[in-house]
Parts: sequence; structure tokens; C-alpha cells
Amino acid sequence: MPTSPSSSAQAARESVAQRLRELRTEAGLTGSELASLCGWTHSKSSRIENARTPPSPQDIRRWCTACGHPEQAPGIVAQSQNAESQYVEWRRKVRVGMKQLQDSYVPLFQSTRVFRVYSATLVPGLLQAEGYATALMTSITTFREIPDEVADAVAARMERSRILHRTGHRFLLLVEESALRHQIGDADAMAAQLGYLLTAGALPAVSLGVIPMKTPARSIWPMETFHIYDDSLVSVELLSARVTVTQPSETALYLRAFDELRAMAVYGADARALIVKAIDALT
Repeated sequence: MPTSPSSSAQAARESVAQRLRELRTEAGLTGSELASLCGWTHSKSSRIENARTPPSPQDIRRWCTACGHPEQAPGIVAQSQNAESQYVEWRRKVRVGMKQLQDSYVPLFQSTRVFRVYSATLVPGLLQAEGYATALMTSITTFREIPDEVADAVAARMERSRILHRTGHRFLLLVEESALRHQIGDADAMAAQLGYLLTAGALPAVSLGVIPMKTPARSIWPMETFHIYDDSLVSVELLSARVTVTQPSETALYLRAFDELRAMAVYGADARALIVKAIDALT
């Protein structure tokens, strides 16, 4: 299984660095000679080759020209831009506003046929009730010290969640039982959220599984929250970033992890019993 959710992004950066390093060595140039031809310092060449500094498109074009292969530049530029897009800082995303951040996912949601979501700590966004979402986004706004757009962002999230009722989509949603116990907001908001899970879990397109805390001899450990859109894209949520995974070998790992987690979950009456137990624990 992936040891770090940011590994995909770093591996993509290192692949770009390796291509540039190979061009230099094949051209018979030292790092200092290449730096001189490009008009920068040797330390910059070293940082690029060791994937410590992402090269700009202009850097890549200069590098390829210095190595006698300017025709290689467009492909490496595209590879580098893809690598950098895999690691998106949340602070950069929320600068445009939390509502716009919610709206930015709409095209992806509309084009996805099968959603797979795993969360160990929170109720997934698609299943969040208004009070729970408000409390969560208020906490995020305060912690990140960003403009307060909670009301608009929550409204956008609620609108986006209407996709649960539209035909042509399936939702395979897994939560650890612990996600039912972490109180977000006051007791009334949490009770309303858990009550909503009882309703939403019964929707025809929704499969809601709960992995009991007392699951014996787990085959796989609790891990970071991740979303799988169809079989081709995985979005992993970190405190500092959202990591997008598109490498087939890595998406296959997340699909395998999801299947193993899903096998440990309970459904139907057993899942509802765990939700009711969490509601009772609030009183």
C-alpha cells in the first residue's frame, strides 16, 4: 500500500528530474557546463536534477536546447506541469473562496459514474447534513484564517449532494465507526447528522458501509481519507493539500485497499445499529 499520500506527486517530480539528468549525461555535459550554457548557477541545476526545485517551462526549454535536443522540451514541459498539478495546496485553492472551491468539483461529480469514498474521521461530504457541514467549515475557516464564506460554501455543498438522487451514478461509501463518534458541532447538529445517515444510507444508489471499531484481525489499517472517481482518478485529502493520483499502478492500490476495507464493513441493519449506538452515546 502507498506509504505516503504525497508519494505520487513526488514520484512524478522525480521522473521529470531524471529525464533532464539523462539528457545532460547523454550530451556529455557536467552540471557546471550545463549551468553555464543555460545562464544560471550550478546549484540551480543541482536542485532541478534532485527534484528539489520544479523547473519552469523556460528552464526546461533552455536545458533541452543546451543538450542539443530542443524537440524534447514540449513533452517534458507537459510532464512537469502535470506533476505539479498533482499536488495542490489547500491555501492556494481557498484563496478563491470556499464556495468556489465547492463549485469547482461539480464537473468531476457530474462525469463520474461510480464514486468510492473512504473516511476514517469524518462523515463524507456527500452525506453531510447542513448543521454538521456548517460546524466543519466554520472550524476550517477559523483554523486556516481565511474569509468567512461558510454559509455560501455549505449551500454549494448541499446543492452538490443532490447528485445522490440523480440517475446514472452509484455511491460506495465507507466510514470507520470512529467517524460516527467524533463530534462536529454541538450535540444537536451531531444527532441530526447521524439521523441523516440513517436516511441517506437507504437511498437506492447508495451503499453505506461502517467498519466496526471491534473488527478483529483487520486485514488493512485505517488510513487517510480518499475518493476514487470511477477507476481512473484518486483524490487523497491531507491537512496541507489534496493529492491527485492518476498513475494506473497507484490507483490500482487504492482500489485494492477500498475492496479490502469494504469487506470488513457492515451494511444494512448492522450499519444502522452502529449509527443508532452513536446517537445514544450523545445523550
